Amino acid sequence: MTYKGYIQNGMIVLDEPTDLPDGVQVRIDICDSEVLAKEKIPTLAEALAPFIGKAVGMPEDAAENHDHYLYGTPKK
Repeated sequence: MTYKGYIQNGMIVLDEPTDLPDGVQVRIDICDSEVLAKEKIPTLAEALAPFIGKAVGMPEDAAENHDHYLYGTPKK
């Protein structure tokens, strides 16, 4: 089920009444694009930036033939 609402004075106010019992657990997903924009989630490249280019001593064709070096499959 999905319910819509908003925050007012720090409390969640639903747009429509519900028949949910007291104590039921809920999950809240923020839908406001302005709020989500403030929660900058890094891209994979940003998250791995500290590790990019750190490998040394690798064969020149390691990216293309990684299966060969990892598992012994024939080179491409």
